[in-house]
Amino acid sequence: MGSELPLPEELEKKMSRLGIKEADLVERFIRGSGPGGQKINKTSSCVQIKHLISGIEVKCQKSRSLMTNRIKARIMICTFIEEREIKKRKTRRAEKEKERRRNRQPSQRQKKINVENKRKKGLKKRMRSRPRYDTE
Repeated sequence: MGSELPLPEELEKKMSRLGIKEADLVERFIRGSGPGGQKINKTSSCVQIKHLISGIEVKCQKSRSLMTNRIKARIMICTFIEEREIKKRKTRRAEKEKERRRNRQPSQRQKKINVENKRKKGLKKRMRSRPRYDTE
């Protein structure tokens, strides 16, 4: 049964953009679970798709129609892969930003403030010591 599936044009474009090929998808049709009684127990309208390259496995039985479930399962796989790509991009961007912040030199004002804070700390420490009496 699982030969050619007429996919919507948007889904085909999305799959090609994400690098998902039909040959990389393993599709199984299984009986659904949940409410529905005898009808759901007899028909194999639940679709289980595994993307071999990424290892993502999706199960879809949202509709009573097998074809609709096949399309929805492909949409779910695209969504998972897209979210993974977005997450990778965000982490790379965050790493670059972190490195940029780490290497930044303090401004003139910040240097001045740091020196002033050091002076205050030094003064506080000198005040803690015993008073010296100069006897001449």
